[in-house]
Amino acid sequence: MINDIFTYILKYISTLEMTFNWSDFIQIVFLAGLLLFLYRKFIKNTSSEKFVKGLLILVCAWAVSEIMMRVDLKIIGMFLKSIVTLVSLSLIVIFQPELRRFLGFLGQVDFVTKIFNQNNKAEQKIDVVKELVESAKYLSKSHTGALIVFQSDLRNTYSDVGTKLNADLSTELLLTIFHPNTPLHDGAVVINGDKIISAGVLLPLTEDPKLSWKYGTRHRAAIGMTEVSDAACLVVSEETGDVSIAVDGSLKKYEDLITLKADLEKILGYKEEVEEDKKTIFKINNFMTIKRTGKDE
Repeated sequence: MINDIFTYILKYISTLEMTFNWSDFIQIVFLAGLLLFLYRKFIKNTSSEKFVKGLLILVCAWAVSEIMMRVDLKIIGMFLKSIVTLVSLSLIVIFQPELRRFLGFLGQVDFVTKIFNQNNKAEQKIDVVKELVESAKYLSKSHTGALIVFQSDLRNTYSDVGTKLNADLSTELLLTIFHPNTPLHDGAVVINGDKIISAGVLLPLTEDPKLSWKYGTRHRAAIGMTEVSDAACLVVSEETGDVSIAVDGSLKKYEDLITLKADLEKILGYKEEVEEDKKTIFKINNFMTIKRTGKDE
């Protein structure tokens, strides 16, 4: 039986035209590259990967059934071919919604552009400053206390004390973390680049005896953190809703989001600044005094 199978395969190959030229080679390379591109873009590491493997198994089963029918194993060959046909028809019914979405995607005018633009959805950079400004706006409006640490060097940080997250930065996640009913709202959030490294972090408090009694625990922790590291801290007061940034042991309060955005861009390195402005931006005479009474926790 095995000899019959090999004889049939060799006979089938001998019937093919074996002329091979550069045109054929280019076509094969093009098709292989196209299939590889489609596999990596739409199939690899997705739920569809197992589906494609199943299709390959069906194709192999169909080829085996054809060979068996040619070598006088017609009953087994017909049985196997019938199963392949039945499963193939079943797949059309089972995956009807997916097929409908796929055909709808092909019907879009700009579907080719979408294929190549979709390419780097995961690689698109998060607008860190925008997310932070939006977060500060909502936190201030709702008088939700918050403390955010911008840490560039994670070797000198207190993030190990908190809960590890390593999550993409987003306004929604920050608002969720600092919501009063969540377990992590009482500590600080450590951010490195566009990642939230950890939350619920405990920071050292400043021991400056000259600091006004009006500043609460969050502000003292922000100032203390910037005294012992090169980090910058953004603070939102729970009592007043004031937004402030601490750098090098000094605190600056903001009255508008435009100034806050500009300073965040400079602090995080997203905007080049004149050296003179860089030296004076956090001078003590630029800081605004909190006029309201009571502690800002």
